[in-house]
Amino acid sequence: MARHELYNDDGSTDREQCPRCGDSFLADHGDRKHCGKCSYTEWE
Repeated sequence: MARHELYNDDGSTDREQCPRCGDSFLADHGDRKHCGKCSYTEWE
């Protein structure tokens, strides 16, 4: 994704950041949220 798709005009974001890494976003897969960098997963 392009940077302009991740951030709003004021620089904020609606995406959840990884609590383990802190510098990457969690991908939403419907039943879970997953970090591709460190493999952290939250099941919903």
